[in-house]
Amino acid sequence: MNYDSMFTFANQFALTGWLILLFYPKFPKFAQVSCGLLIPVLLAIAYTGLIMANWGSGEGDFGSLSGVMTLFTQPAAVLAGWIHYLAYDLFVGAWIARTAMKEKIHYLFVLPCLPLALMFGPAGYLLFNAIRAGRTGFKIEPSS
Repeated sequence: MNYDSMFTFANQFALTGWLILLFYPKFPKFAQVSCGLLIPVLLAIAYTGLIMANWGSGEGDFGSLSGVMTLFTQPAAVLAGWIHYLAYDLFVGAWIARTAMKEKIHYLFVLPCLPLALMFGPAGYLLFNAIRAGRTGFKIEPSS
């Protein structure tokens, strides 16, 4: 499979997870297994395989911004980085949905957080925690 095909497949696979999360309240166990475990694990396997297959084959490093910019001129590194985002953002989206249900936060408040987490990861996480803080008067405890 070439990098373009892997990119397309990974995007579609992750997007399937995000669509499942939209219906989390109807199917919480299925959504949590698929979006909080199965899809991120399979993406993590693809990520790890790309890293292992291409380790040391490109220039650049993580020691400076210019080193990272050089590293991410390599297609395999960019694809691995993208899959990294897909896996972690979906994992965070599943955490948001699970935590909202556990803390009895109405799902209408969660819905804007999910696309924000999909497109801008930490911003969706931030919005959800702002919603949590608004409900509890800023007494937030980490949720599992």
